[in-house]
Amino acid sequence: MSEGLVGYFGYGSLVNRQTLATDYMASVPASLQGWRRHWQAREDGVEPADIALLTVHEHAESSILGMLVIDRVEHLASVDEREARYDRVRIARDALDFIGPEEKVHEQLPDELYVYVGRRRAREESPPMLLQSYLDAVMAGFLAEFGEEGLLHFFETTIGFDRAIVADRHQPIYKRTVTVDPHTASRFDDLLKQAGVRFASP
Repeated sequence: MSEGLVGYFGYGSLVNRQTLATDYMASVPASLQGWRRHWQAREDGVEPADIALLTVHEHAESSILGMLVIDRVEHLASVDEREARYDRVRIARDALDFIGPEEKVHEQLPDELYVYVGRRRAREESPPMLLQSYLDAVMAGFLAEFGEEGLLHFFETTIGFDRAIVADRHQPIYKRTVTVDPHTASRFDDLLKQAGVRFASP
């Protein structure tokens, strides 16, 4: 299985299978040891500069849930293009733990395994805003793959929610947007508010 393949660990929108654009081979729920999620400003000169970027940093005592996408090597250039604001960083096999019936996938892993790490701005003058349509895709992915516990894990293992949000659910800016039902949308917004996200007053 591993010949001609590559694996990349998704911890945000890549968790949601609806956002995957390549003809990938497998998408396996997993946890990545030694990393933690955070929000940060986009690198200098990258637009839109006022929208935060979800990324990860190394943190020895942390682990994050996500999705290992196993894809064809020839698709990697298009994934790099999707993740154009990120650097592709090599990760070790033993940093991954697989969840549920897929736990034996370790034996069939590609040799090349990566995680995408966002490039930092030289100086962040004011906290950029979150994008509701992007968060809908991320949170819907965690809910679908890991249930309510996984959704809460996303908040518990992500730093930097104390910022404003662009409420663009009904006119999505994020191009890989997904549709969530009214009950789920309300639940997502309640969790964001509890995490410190600031919604504009009506």
